[in-house]
Amino acid sequence: MKLNFVFLCLLVLCSCGNEKVLELPEINHSEISEINDVSPGYLFYDETQTDSIELNRKNLIVSTNWLINVDKRLSLKQVIPKIKFLQDKKNNSSHKNENARNYYTCHDLSRKNLGFIDFTDVVYTNEDSISNTTKHPIIVRFDNNDKITLDQKDKDVPTINTNADNLFSDLNKIYTTGSTITLGFHEDLSFQDYIDYKTLFQNKKTTPLKFSKKEFLYN
Repeated sequence: MKLNFVFLCLLVLCSCGNEKVLELPEINHSEISEINDVSPGYLFYDETQTDSIELNRKNLIVSTNWLINVDKRLSLKQVIPKIKFLQDKKNNSSHKNENARNYYTCHDLSRKNLGFIDFTDVVYTNEDSISNTTKHPIIVRFDNNDKITLDQKDKDVPTINTNADNLFSDLNKIYTTGSTITLGFHEDLSFQDYIDYKTLFQNKKTTPLKFSKKEFLYN
């Protein structure tokens, strides 16, 4: 998939004669840079709307790979309910293509082009469901004040306050075989913050750490 550079930082969509601007989140490097057979959806930041968010999904085709373009200024409280709605629509469709994936679109700074983050298998849920279904989950909470907190359910492990630089060394201190790391995000974080934190784990696939497909929001 090749797109001009002018399309990177700002997505512009003309709808009913009105020009809408969407600011893509930035990522230092994306492992995925090209996708075929796609259709786009848009989550605009729109101050004229009651909840400051507008979903445009009219171009999404169920059988294709979805590129979900989210304005980086939106909060997770605004974004995630819309994402769950889209996931449910696709998963429950009789025309669903089992091989089709869902991606967040980003501006890849290293390539100066589009980059993509696959979120097909992410299940957005709540913390209670994590505790009830996951064995000894290690919870990583990303707060809205740049603080990262680690703790482990069902075990007497002290809470660890850390930062992005020390996150993985601190995780290794409490990680044991059979544990699963679950990510939680404060609902007031921006979508850009979410992408920043998600990409901390992008290059950690070779570590013994096991990550849950479930993610939750908290307030």
